Amino acid sequence: MTGPPSMRRVAASVLIGTTIEWYDFILYGSAAALVLGPLFFPGSDPVAATLLAFSTFAVGFFARPLGGVVLGHFGDRLGRKRMLVASLSMMGVATFLMGLLPTYDSIGVAAPIILVLLRLVQGFGVGGEWGGAVLTAVEFASPAKRGFYGSLPQIGVPAGLFLATLAFFGVAQLPREDLLSWGWRLPFLVSIVLVGIGLYIRSTLVDTPVFEQVKHAGAASKLPLLEALREYPRSILLATGSMISTGAYFYVVNTYALSYAATSKAQSGNAMLIAVLVSAVVSVAALPYFGALAQRRGRRTMILIGLAAMTIWIFPTFLAIDSGNVALLLGTYVVGAVLFSISYGPQATFITELFDARVRFSAASTSFQLGVLLGGAVAPLIAAALVAATGTSLSVACYVAALSLLSLACVLLVSQRDLDRGSRDLNATEEVT
Repeated sequence: MTGPPSMRRVAASVLIGTTIEWYDFILYGSAAALVLGPLFFPGSDPVAATLLAFSTFAVGFFARPLGGVVLGHFGDRLGRKRMLVASLSMMGVATFLMGLLPTYDSIGVAAPIILVLLRLVQGFGVGGEWGGAVLTAVEFASPAKRGFYGSLPQIGVPAGLFLATLAFFGVAQLPREDLLSWGWRLPFLVSIVLVGIGLYIRSTLVDTPVFEQVKHAGAASKLPLLEALREYPRSILLATGSMISTGAYFYVVNTYALSYAATSKAQSGNAMLIAVLVSAVVSVAALPYFGALAQRRGRRTMILIGLAAMTIWIFPTFLAIDSGNVALLLGTYVVGAVLFSISYGPQATFITELFDARVRFSAASTSFQLGVLLGGAVAPLIAAALVAATGTSLSVACYVAALSLLSLACVLLVSQRDLDRGSRDLNATEEVT
């Protein structure tokens, strides 16, 4: 019988796998901001083309809760490992096919339709990825190190953002004609190599000891999401609310802001891409630190501090973009990355601890994905509409700040009793060697 993997192998599996998944998912956002409008929605004015491109960007978010529900269901019934492999496979194939997709000039209206379908597959895959990766890390770790290991899947977001932004920064140096004809495809096509590496690493894993205990006891739930909704309605609602501002802040600052800066001509495209790259590197370093720190200081406390800080910091961030000062832009993005990490680092473990093992995959995935859907999916669209209506980025900052206050209130309402109720089985876990 295969023994348990080392924590080093577990860490590599969740970190590399989630980085690849988020590279694929975020890559689309960079493409939507820079090239997809004229390629797949020609004939529209530039603003309308950007809005249409961001609409297809949002489509992926609407598929994420469905992916969380379906893959979460089978993750609670069949195991975490199988869903990790399935989610990565779906994401890799969809992204690779995007790189091969003919544009509107070649096949007409079929081009944007196929693009939307592939974006749906991407969203479905990433919807199950987060839950599988977080549960794998948290359920293998000892209680004393749960905060650190639970933060590792979170690193995949800025690491994927870094790789996706770097990839588009590279092809953006091509002449505009080459970028639009073939250059934009390269970041999508290279994904298939990364996915192959991720699948190889994940194939060496076994299921977590927590899930194995549920399986051997014959206690697996037949309908885990329905059972979770019946037993944990309050926790699901509050966990969902806690994620709303995280999605809005991240996608407004790292996706919408690229388009806004280009349209307003406040900052160059290269300056914005460099700011995103630097902030992503800072987040990669900061997330595990704050995940581990929250183990000592309290996850709820750290999340509250981070959300309160983001409520304020979104204002200087847009002031820096509007200023045209590159040094000020870089400074605000670096500080913003630290403040974002304060709350995002502990957030995965915090949500996971709200639910017991029988329904944890379904409940945690659904809560996380619904929260990001409500906050992140429409954030670039709403931000673009607000600027078009008001003529100022201040309206966008107010919008993000309001969502941060909403999430802060949800975290405040989570009690220690809620956390203790869901994490009893985790507290008995011994870290694998």
